[in-house]
Amino acid sequence: MKLPVMEQFYTIQGEGKFTGHAAYFIRLAGCDVGCVWCDVKDSWEAEGYPRYSAEELAQLASKTPADIVVITGGEPAMYDLTELCNALHNVGKRSHIETSGAHPIRGNFDWVTFSPKKFKAPLEESALLADELKVVVFNKSDFDWATKHAEMVPNQCLLYLQPEWSKREAMQPLMVEFVKQNTQWHIGLQTHKYLGVD
Repeated sequence: MKLPVMEQFYTIQGEGKFTGHAAYFIRLAGCDVGCVWCDVKDSWEAEGYPRYSAEELAQLASKTPADIVVITGGEPAMYDLTELCNALHNVGKRSHIETSGAHPIRGNFDWVTFSPKKFKAPLEESALLADELKVVVFNKSDFDWATKHAEMVPNQCLLYLQPEWSKREAMQPLMVEFVKQNTQWHIGLQTHKYLGVD
């Protein structure tokens, strides 16, 4: 199976547990979640993008010194990523996924970032695979949303609140107060945007 790829690039992971680590990103095309504040809406349609086999993608990733390969989208869990995970492991890379959890997660992943969205409900089976939960905070109601979804993930799952970029000035002070009252949560920032890298 060949996967539609919107873009792939070598950069710095800007979010979550692996913030600041070098990472190779594979952004798959195709998404049926449709977040209104999505910053990569061009990734929603799968048609028109080049398609690569798992082996081709792994070989491209292997040309960089990164230990981590992040598979994102779009919504990458729309696809069975078992072959891609295996190919990445065969070239000595860790396979990470960033997903809304709206589809079953298929593949042997080393790290699962679960970022549920209000536009399409996540699956319980996907939430149970989460290593970190990332909730994008767009308005005050998202704190209740975050609390609800924290109940779906394993006990050892890391919990992150991340301000939606255009709302960060309004939401960050509320996030600080929330975390001070709910210390199991952490504040996550899109540090790649502060650094000015992709």
